Amino acid sequence: QVQVEEFGGGSVQAGGSLRLSCAASGYTWCRLEMSWYRQGIGKEREFVAVVDSDGSTRYADSVKGRFTISQDKHNNTLWLQMNSLKPEDTAMYYCKTHAWLLPECVTDMDYWGKGTLVSISS
Repeated sequence: QVQVEEFGGGSVQAGGSLRLSCAASGYTWCRLEMSWYRQGIGKEREFVAVVDSDGSTRYADSVKGRFTISQDKHNNTLWLQMNSLKPEDTAMYYCKTHAWLLPECVTDMDYWGKGTLVSISS
């Protein structure tokens, strides 16, 4: 069973920075793809950023140039450096781990953390 946990949320003023981290454990996979999503109050959960299995990164247009996603594949850790934060970035941030499961590495599943709250004041 894959377990996912996020760390690093908090409250900062607009223009500030936060760094989120996510740790995946369980070691029942042969490959992972990790990403960040967020959900504001009364809003749908939305994609923020991903590190693809080939190591390339993709971002939502709303965070491009301000957020940076990075990953330590050896330790199954994911980070999200968030700079120039805006009030509209306020949300619960979730780490999603898409895992291809052992032993055949054919079955794949999504695992979500419980989220970490980011609150940006104007």
